[in-house]
Amino acid sequence: MTVGPLPGAARNTRQRAEVIELLNRCDGFRSAQRLHADLREQGVTVGLTTVYRTLQSLVEAGEVDTMRLPSGEQLFRRCSRTHHHHLVCRHCARTVEVTGPTVEAWTRRVAGRHGFTDVNHTLEIMGTCAACLPR
Repeated sequence: MTVGPLPGAARNTRQRAEVIELLNRCDGFRSAQRLHADLREQGVTVGLTTVYRTLQSLVEAGEVDTMRLPSGEQLFRRCSRTHHHHLVCRHCARTVEVTGPTVEAWTRRVAGRHGFTDVNHTLEIMGTCAACLPR
C-alpha cells in the first residue's frame, strides 16, 4: 500500500517517507523506538522525535493503527483501511487482523440501551501466539 500526500498533514520529507516505507514492510505492531532503531540500522538519519511526530500524524490521518500493551508501551502498525480488530501476542506483538460482526452488533446494542449514538470502538484481543508458548 503506497501513501500519497495526506490532506492537512505534515510536509512530505525524506524522513517521513522512510518511516512510511518501513511501516509498509513491517508485519506487526512496532514501537517508535524499534522503528527508529530499524531506520538507523538501514543508515537513515532520522531523529526519534521525527519518528514520533510522523507516527502521530499518521494515526490522526487514519493511516496507522496504534495500541497499548498491558505494560503501557504504545505500538504502531499500518493496517487495512477497513474496520477490523487485532489479535495480538503480548510477548512478540505478532498481530492478526480479525473482523467481528458479533462485536459490532453488541456495540450498537449496548450503546443504544444507554442512549448513546454515533459510537465507535476499538478491540484488541491479547494472548500468546504458538511461537511464544514455552516448550
